[in-house]
Amino acid sequence: MLLSDTAALRGRFLLDIRRARDGALIERFEDANLIVNGAKDQLARLVAGDTASRHITHIGFGVGTAAAAPTNTGLTGAFWKPIASVSYPATGQVAFAWALGAGEADGMAITEFGLRTAGGVLFARKVRNPIHKSDDLTLSGVWTLIF
Repeated sequence: MLLSDTAALRGRFLLDIRRARDGALIERFEDANLIVNGAKDQLARLVAGDTASRHITHIGFGVGTAAAAPTNTGLTGAFWKPIASVSYPATGQVAFAWALGAGEADGMAITEFGLRTAGGVLFARKVRNPIHKSDDLTLSGVWTLIF
């Protein structure tokens, strides 16, 4: 008997853009994201018991415009912020909630997002059209990894 599990590690990126002054939703964006090669190494070491600094701790906001690729190792001009909370919405899923408030990363034309481990290794990356961050915009969302 041959057993097979062909489901690949993947992610869903959810972003809400709101006006800071009244909380009005300007845009909701949801899409698949790329899990980069660095994630595979982090997971292999984590499963083997090498747990030091392997867990995801930060979300980054960058200005790079290159298409996401498995070999990506960082974000361009990144502003990094700790993840707000972690939850487990279903079997084999982990969700990272995050928020970028008014007054944070203002003046950036945010085009890329990334998840990073405590050891500084890029785990996942998402690229989209620019968001011209100002003090009247807040960004929030959930980045879900699905195993």
